Amino acid sequence: MGGLKTGVKSAASRSVKVVRGWPAVPLWIVGRRLGVPCLGGQANVGGTRRNVTARALVLVALVAATLALGVGIVHTLAQQSTPPAAPTAPAAAGDTAHPDQNAPQGKTPTIKATVELVNVPFTALNKRGLPVIDLNKEDFQVFEDGVEQTITHFERETSTPLRIGMIVDTSNSARPKLQYEKESASEFVFVALRNGGTKNQAFLQTFDATSSIVQDFTNDPEALNEKIQDLKPGGGKALYDAIYSACRDKMRKSGPPEEMRRILVVLSDGLDVQSQHTLDQTISMARMTETMIYTVGTAAYGYTNTGDKLLEDLSEQTGGYASFPLRETPGSDLESGYLSHGQIGETSQNKGLGVETGKFSAERLMHLADALQAIGRNLDEQYLISYRPMRDALDGTYRTIKVVTPRRGVSLRWKPGYFATATE
Repeated sequence: MGGLKTGVKSAASRSVKVVRGWPAVPLWIVGRRLGVPCLGGQANVGGTRRNVTARALVLVALVAATLALGVGIVHTLAQQSTPPAAPTAPAAAGDTAHPDQNAPQGKTPTIKATVELVNVPFTALNKRGLPVIDLNKEDFQVFEDGVEQTITHFERETSTPLRIGMIVDTSNSARPKLQYEKESASEFVFVALRNGGTKNQAFLQTFDATSSIVQDFTNDPEALNEKIQDLKPGGGKALYDAIYSACRDKMRKSGPPEEMRRILVVLSDGLDVQSQHTLDQTISMARMTETMIYTVGTAAYGYTNTGDKLLEDLSEQTGGYASFPLRETPGSDLESGYLSHGQIGETSQNKGLGVETGKFSAERLMHLADALQAIGRNLDEQYLISYRPMRDALDGTYRTIKVVTPRRGVSLRWKPGYFATATE
């Protein structure tokens, strides 16, 4: 019996050592708690071998139960002592390292790969240059790269919002007429922005040797007028750079071209002596940003000005038009010719207008305001047609557009084309 007792104690001792950090429990205490007498104490010497065997079996059972109880307690304590795992933070928007976490479940992100809709604003004019506003959808055909397209939408006097850039020449050559340019530009912005009651917006940019944005996009004509009245002449002349940067930095970022009309209005004599960009590069940037350029020539009356042809090229190749209000005689409309030096001899009218010396007259300079007002009317009375191109791939190519009408005596001016690239 003594050997059995010793063996039991050894087994119990070894079993307790298995559980790290759990205190050893004497077997006699366990026996007393479970109602088994003499467990771990003195054996009953008067008992039989069968009783000893039974007690041994009970002892083994108690040891096993003790071990199981200890393991269960340790496991429970281990669960309680281990801190809960921190919740996983949601992926930040735009997490490129885990793109699958960003995409909503059940939805697959898509990339626009086709041209869905092309909007073409255009103006219809009669022989006197006045808008024709009674045409219908059936009066027009539209072609892309020579292939006729199906017109899906048509608007007369479209309400599509305007994004207008007013570019004013403030070089030394503009000094004699700058005050008239300022007054004309001020009247124009009040008309174009309808005293702020419109979705149209405009910005003001000036140029001499360099160009600068004087007033960013706004629909407040008072803010623009204040900046216009503060303009002062400088030196140098970089017209192409001014137009190029206006298209690249302002028009391209003004919103989707299918949701608005992008217009530049340029007051200048068309001369350029300092630009880093060429005329072709400037026209290409205007086309890339789908910007129509309207130019108002301000060269002195009576002299041949090479800049006039450049202004015409800028306008005609971008869908706008060029006007030369200083060519007009008092009382004439915008489509009549002009009297150059020596054309009608030494008449008092010719001298009085300063024609023979190329000087400006107040009456003639007032035509600047008329020219800008004419641009405003044309923009208000533009048509808009839309179509879904048959060739709809965004392949980066330039697509030419042509709008025609069978109506006699009507000329059209339209956006000449677009680049099939994704909208920025």
